[in-house]
Amino acid sequence: MKKILPTCSLECMNQKTSCKNNECRHWINYKKEHNCSMISIYLHGRMTLKQISERLGISIARVKQIEDRALQRIRSVIN
Repeated sequence: MKKILPTCSLECMNQKTSCKNNECRHWINYKKEHNCSMISIYLHGRMTLKQISERLGISIARVKQIEDRALQRIRSVIN
């Protein structure tokens, strides 16, 4: 496995355990992927709004709102 994941994520994957450090900025409440957003991205790459909403426990509409706001901020920085 390439070293693109943080050490703690690699540890969780190798030991087949869920991350218990809910203070970590990558922690999500999604045990299927070891409670780690980095592992989710590593396993799936680009994800649909539905996949993201399942992992974060929010609606698809809310994910879309967050995406739109992030893109708006990026555009304002570029311009």
